[in-house]
Amino acid sequence: MTGTERPGDRRDAPTAAEAALAVWQMARPSQLLLIVAVYALGVAIAVGSGTTLDPRAVLVGLLALLPVAASVHFANEFADYETDRLTSERGSRTPFSGGSGAADTVPRSVAWTATLTAGVVGALLSLGLVLVGWLSPGAFLFLAAIALLGWAYSLPPVALSRRGLGEVDNALLGGLLLPHYGATVLAPPSLVVCLAVVPFTLLVFANLLATQWPDREVDAATGKFTLPTRWPPRRLRGVHLAAVVAAFASLAALTGPVLPPVVTAASLAAVPFAVWGVATFTRDERPFPTVAAMVVMAVAQLLAWAFVADLLPALGLD
Repeated sequence: MTGTERPGDRRDAPTAAEAALAVWQMARPSQLLLIVAVYALGVAIAVGSGTTLDPRAVLVGLLALLPVAASVHFANEFADYETDRLTSERGSRTPFSGGSGAADTVPRSVAWTATLTAGVVGALLSLGLVLVGWLSPGAFLFLAAIALLGWAYSLPPVALSRRGLGEVDNALLGGLLLPHYGATVLAPPSLVVCLAVVPFTLLVFANLLATQWPDREVDAATGKFTLPTRWPPRRLRGVHLAAVVAAFASLAALTGPVLPPVVTAASLAAVPFAVWGVATFTRDERPFPTVAAMVVMAVAQLLAWAFVADLLPALGLD
């Protein structure tokens, strides 16, 4: 690389090893692991609400989900290629923002090829599973909605992340649709599941504000007009605070009719991180506190619902 080349400028094609490593990075393995946990949360809610556990259906649903989820990540890497190069140049990438870093090593076409490949695999696999009766039509529709909203977040002509609508889109996708997909692999869609994940969905929205804050300057420079690029810090702090307060207020309101008390009690483990996030949002470039609040609530609720559903023995946690 010469002194005038930027990190993403490549004159030669990447080796197979370079391309494979970049694809692995762009798939965002840590985020896929969280997706699996949120999917499992939906399964646990369904079983805890009276649905019979079908292990094969759960595994089949996960098998269909993973390539779709990976394709959404690849699409985001493709759309944000220039943005992520700038974060690399400025040294502003964090473990939770600024992309995977793969834009430093391979051409943008690698991300697009991965997007199409994972998307086609996910579509054909899920359709095949529906045709053989292993995946319900209802679950397929939720999975299709996840794919469409995921791609619409990044890709034109919709590109919601560039229109100030990406945060709402991603909160609905990751907070509401994903766990509901987990539930629908076992049972028809349910209002109970929708209500049960409202607190988590609100924390996902707060998390998105926090993770996009460090990227506000490079996002604005490349035409990705997220809410942190559009709103002043004071308004962002107010909306972030409102989302966090609403998350825990809804948690209290739903206890009893929807949420077992043990789920509410477990969810309170996220409170210290949420308070830390409120205190530091827009005052600190690191989004860790709000990210931690979201992850802690997801894991705490998963374990609590698994306890309610008597699934812990199967996990070796009894």
